[in-house]
Amino acid sequence: TGNKTSVIMFVILGFSHRPDVKVIFFILFLCIYIITVLGNLIILLVINMDPVLHTPMYFFLRNLSFLEICYTSVTLPRVLVSLLSSDTSISFAGCAAQMYFFLFFGATECCLLAAMAYDRYLAICSPLHYMDIMNKKVCMQLAASSWICGNLVALGHTTFIFSLPFCGSNVINHFFCEIQPVLMLVCGDTYWNELQIILAAAFVILMPFLLILVSYSLIISSILKIRSAKGRYKAFSTCFSHLTVVILFYGTAVFIYIRPKSSYSLDVDKVLSLFYSVLTPILNPIIYSLRNREVKGAL
Repeated sequence: TGNKTSVIMFVILGFSHRPDVKVIFFILFLCIYIITVLGNLIILLVINMDPVLHTPMYFFLRNLSFLEICYTSVTLPRVLVSLLSSDTSISFAGCAAQMYFFLFFGATECCLLAAMAYDRYLAICSPLHYMDIMNKKVCMQLAASSWICGNLVALGHTTFIFSLPFCGSNVINHFFCEIQPVLMLVCGDTYWNELQIILAAAFVILMPFLLILVSYSLIISSILKIRSAKGRYKAFSTCFSHLTVVILFYGTAVFIYIRPKSSYSLDVDKVLSLFYSVLTPILNPIIYSLRNREVKGAL
């Protein structure tokens, strides 16, 4: 073909090497998927129905909940089908589409978490001007920018990777078309390709993360200036949920993406990928509902 690709489909190894626990994995992942979708849908409905929650913070949370439903739906339904069927193959175009949407929603979440950190910074450090600065137009612009940035990153990465020549093994040792295991199937020396992907991933992951760090350093500085312990606790409690989600999401994403290929262990990466692709989406509604009095009141 035009891109010198002889591979027309891939086989996703997933968890097929453990046939003895397929049923257990199926039940576990099905429960996780149902809880994730229902949990995030409830958050969406609660925010939409309660006028008290029509604020910038909950506008971003609504985007995040919708994003988590999409994010999980890229991988888990396919995993469930492969656990029930002996056929774990996926077409070349299907693999490219799965990678695109996974990167799209993942990169969008990176940017959205940075926008949420900026929102918390303004709420705590400039409370008197908060509603003037974070008006509806600004919120829409920040959310739209996150989605557009995610789309551009995913489009660039996917186009770049799937234009490389695949002419050897077609077995992907993962439970979805993740960048690193797919890149391992590329023919020839992929050093420069790998370097470009690491640099791009570093920019996409680390730039929003640096913005989050700057925001929270200013937030902590402002909180420490509050004299009463009750005031400090109240200010910090508004950031706790977001900070927890950031740590969960970035902790594994940074470890997986910003490393040289020689240090990969696909079996370890497969487990770590479950944290940011499966566990974080299911934990988000729990974290935000249990730690938030307004959401609990609306529920």
